[in-house]
Amino acid sequence: MELDDPSLFLNRGLSWLEFNQRVLDQALDKSNPLLERLKFLCIVSSNLDEFFEVRVAGLKQQVQTQLVALAPDAMSPKTELAALSKRARQQVKDQYRCWNDEIRPWLAAQNIRFHDFPDLPEQEHPHFEKFFHERVFPVLTPLAIDPSHPFPQLLNKSLNVIVQLEGEGLNTDIAVVQVPRILPRVVPFSQQTEEQGHDFVFLGSIIKHFVGSLFHGVTVVGAHLFRVTRNSNLYVDEEEAENLLHAIEEELRHVNRGAAVRLEVQEDCPDAVADRLLEIFSLNQGDLYRHDGPINLTRLMPLALSIDRPDLRDKRFTPASVVSLNEEADIFWHIRKGDILLHHPYDSFQTVLDFLGQAAEDPNTLAIKQTLYRTSSDSPLVASLIQAAQNGKQVTVIIELKARFDEAANIKWARLMREAGVNVIYGIAGLKTHAKAMLIVRQEGDVIRRYAHLGTGNYHPSTARLYTDLGLLTANRELTDDVATMFNILTGVSKFPGLKELHMAPYDLREGMLALIDREIDHAKAGRAAEIFVKMNALVEEGMIEALYRASQAGVKIRLMIRGVCCLRPGIPGVSDNIEVRSLVGRFLEHSRIIRFENGGSPDIYLGSADWMPRNLFRRVETTFPLRNPRVQEHVQEIIDWFWRDNVKARVLNADGEYLPRPLEHELFDAQAEFLAESQRRRKAKPAVVQ
Repeated sequence: MELDDPSLFLNRGLSWLEFNQRVLDQALDKSNPLLERLKFLCIVSSNLDEFFEVRVAGLKQQVQTQLVALAPDAMSPKTELAALSKRARQQVKDQYRCWNDEIRPWLAAQNIRFHDFPDLPEQEHPHFEKFFHERVFPVLTPLAIDPSHPFPQLLNKSLNVIVQLEGEGLNTDIAVVQVPRILPRVVPFSQQTEEQGHDFVFLGSIIKHFVGSLFHGVTVVGAHLFRVTRNSNLYVDEEEAENLLHAIEEELRHVNRGAAVRLEVQEDCPDAVADRLLEIFSLNQGDLYRHDGPINLTRLMPLALSIDRPDLRDKRFTPASVVSLNEEADIFWHIRKGDILLHHPYDSFQTVLDFLGQAAEDPNTLAIKQTLYRTSSDSPLVASLIQAAQNGKQVTVIIELKARFDEAANIKWARLMREAGVNVIYGIAGLKTHAKAMLIVRQEGDVIRRYAHLGTGNYHPSTARLYTDLGLLTANRELTDDVATMFNILTGVSKFPGLKELHMAPYDLREGMLALIDREIDHAKAGRAAEIFVKMNALVEEGMIEALYRASQAGVKIRLMIRGVCCLRPGIPGVSDNIEVRSLVGRFLEHSRIIRFENGGSPDIYLGSADWMPRNLFRRVETTFPLRNPRVQEHVQEIIDWFWRDNVKARVLNADGEYLPRPLEHELFDAQAEFLAESQRRRKAKPAVVQ
């Protein structure tokens, strides 16, 4: 069998939905605290939004333009859309069954109740009537739909009410009211005590009840909530755009009004109303999703995170500090002693903030260079970069304006930094800069020394508490020289010169990994120890999958821990019978990328920013870097071993594309829980960081 045979590949879109199913499984898992289950239920909705905005939208574009690009599994866009619709519908059905049968009633048993307006106690009616007329009514705008009033361009993923009207002399029988995003989607009761618990009313239900007050002299005969999802693929022709920042701002406005790809309504929406909306948005019945509950459960996430019930959520923790800072031993002293590995969220992200913060204030710092793909809305990193520039350091930031769904935030940061004197670069035309790197250049006596931070995750303090990532602080000469060269490539005009330690996409990362896989094949054929371990978010690129198949055929043992989409089909006799694939979805989002090659008994371990997907390998600037410090290598080896021991959250992929729990052959081992417990032991054993 040829290794590019379509039967050897799982469909990317279906694999994406299977990942979302593993998230839903966490909401269904009764061993998880109740508010954590609600959080996972919200994440399912958020993931589905992105799935429709990107994957389904892209397939629809292929069908409409007849520019069909068959995936490795050879499923046509039209066939895939049908398969995805069937799977997504079942997932949505299971999600709302979880909400209606478990999450909502069990929260009610804990005195956290969600109400629709018709179910309100009579004594609360005056409060919500006042709330509507004082807080909601002033920001609502009724939009008639008739020959002189075309259907409004409703924003992507906005909540809306379609209102059915009756009356003499009307030019239309429908109108639309858009629910402003500034309003909370759930509103608390007027009186709440600790004994009574928490009671909330859905905003959409309030608006439906009082919507008649927007229409005078006519009768409202029906009001129904709906939501439309649009194509959110951003397209900017950088060759034509003289001002990239301005061009992306303009494109963001268009994206909010892109072609519709999904219509969501509640279960009780009449067929005639749903059909009319489908016609308006140029959609068909296959694009309609009816929900037995509130539209867009994502909007419950703030409550899942803020309700003060510690007994209903995971126990909070304080990350461990890897280094202790004082006047005699600053962060640079620690790094000179040896490479420092950070495993977030178990190790504090404060160490990275201190690394940059000290450099910004340090009189010996000459220059700071950093990539920014995503960061927080109140980023202390950006504040330090601005402070460094104001302190006279040469500061250069490569910021990715096209980071999906973070474009607007990055535009804001770019403007702020430029105004402060930071050299802001948008990277190389046609490529997203996804690499995670920071370089500090210091004058130490007569010596110029470089320090670097390289990581697998974004410079985002908030997600550093929710995502698992690895980072390396190093003063290794060869590594830091390579990082300096990488920044020069990103900011200057030069051909790729080759690097000693780093592999860099789109130049040599894929070829470097393929060469290392081939080396394992040579070891296996020579009878030497040969094994590959890969942990990342997605495995899609056809050439990398075929290389792993070749390695399996040569006898290389391959262990893959792929959190999300995996198009490799394991367990096929004669092709992938030496490959095992697992996925781990738990309290924290697994985001670290680790690649280990046994190398005949002298293992090489790499960390990196790239998944093995076409976009990462061909259309992004990415880095993969080796671990040279034996102590750090040993630590990462332990991390790998713990991940592979997990039999609580881990699922095993079979040849049919199904993810199944691991057989419980040994005592239970939850890797994330063990990492967390070990972190707390270290935190108690070490002195706290001196700020």
